[in-house]
Amino acid sequence: MSELGYCFHCGNALVARHQEDRERPTCPVCGFIHYLDPKVAVAVVLGDEDGVLLGKRRIDPGAGRWSFPAGYVNRGEILEEAAVREVLEEIGLVVKLTGLVGVYSERGSPVVLVVYSGEVVTGEPTPDGREVSEVRRFALERLPDDLAFPHDRRVLADWKHARQTGSLIVIHDPL
Repeated sequence: MSELGYCFHCGNALVARHQEDRERPTCPVCGFIHYLDPKVAVAVVLGDEDGVLLGKRRIDPGAGRWSFPAGYVNRGEILEEAAVREVLEEIGLVVKLTGLVGVYSERGSPVVLVVYSGEVVTGEPTPDGREVSEVRRFALERLPDDLAFPHDRRVLADWKHARQTGSLIVIHDPL
């Protein structure tokens, strides 16, 4: 049930118990409940009226399919810094974030995805070879059928709508 097999407090093996309306890893000795918190990921849509830049994923989930530069936020890392870092690591571009597209989650998924819009400051799109095997610009009318995640089309629709209506949420530089 949990990646955590033992209690942080007393060291006994955790068991699944019905706690607060769901199964949770619980210590049968001291009663400690281990809450399985979601993992936060960030993605950046790099695009304009001519199209969007997508990377072909080399790793699962979604290996062999196309998606935005994205990845997990490290503990203590600021969301915007993580988004900029992921773009640089995966496709070699220094970017400036221009707004928040949206926040996405799916029932049963442990991931909360925060999506930003960005523009390239410097660099040429170059796949890192480890997580991304290819980088390509796709016209908005000719997106690949094999997008990596079910929410990718929704993200693109939200991004297009926000650009057309000028409703991207303004973000500020981290303090």
